[in-house]
Amino acid sequence: MLFAHALGVNRAWLIGHDRDLLTPEQTAAIEALLKRRLAGEPVAYLLGEREFYGHPFRVTPDVLIPRPDTELLVELALQRLPQDATLNVLDIGVGSGAVAVSLALERPGCRVTGVDISVAALRVAVANAAALHADVEFLRSDGYETLGKRRFHLIASNPPYIAAADPHLQQGDLRFEPPQALASGDDGLDLIRRLITGAAAHLEPGGWLLLEHGWDQAAPVRALLRAAGFHEVFSATDLAGHERVMGGVFPVR
Repeated sequence: MLFAHALGVNRAWLIGHDRDLLTPEQTAAIEALLKRRLAGEPVAYLLGEREFYGHPFRVTPDVLIPRPDTELLVELALQRLPQDATLNVLDIGVGSGAVAVSLALERPGCRVTGVDISVAALRVAVANAAALHADVEFLRSDGYETLGKRRFHLIASNPPYIAAADPHLQQGDLRFEPPQALASGDDGLDLIRRLITGAAAHLEPGGWLLLEHGWDQAAPVRALLRAAGFHEVFSATDLAGHERVMGGVFPVR
């Protein structure tokens, strides 16, 4: 992948030209990428791209790298948005725009809004939406902060949910990703609590709140949803069999 990226070719070209001699410039470009990878920098940042839900998304160190597990969040949202829906949808913590853009592409009749506290992340999301011709409204907001009285039929979020002192933050790819997109308080649930307690002011009656969470956080997230009065609380498992996405319906008053 790194060789193909440095040379601007595909894998088939590499196989078919395995005896070609590299120029000094090509060798330097490849060695620079290898050096960064050996230092642990994620391949997605080296390539500047990661596929998500069948589409290429530009990624930079300003945004979390989209993971396959988060495609589950998109699938569950789509199950609750009919094909011909014209509903209001909100993605909180939009990052690269992977979730919001995927939903907009799959449900073009819906009005999709994506918010993030990071201006740098929003720039990446806007660029991805433009490149993929997705109609998404992007706003800078810390959670619901700048949304006023706006309400939505579905709110989805892959928020930061790692505990601030978790040693994994200093290991592997996580060392290179934006800390504000990963950690949220002593137990990792600070933003999830805010999203659940604040949802009542921004969900239409009968609307859904869907949240990705940590592999060991299902019990507290379930308790928070039920305490906030959500009905039909459910969880779905990721590729490893861990409870990963939880949601519920805002009750009809």
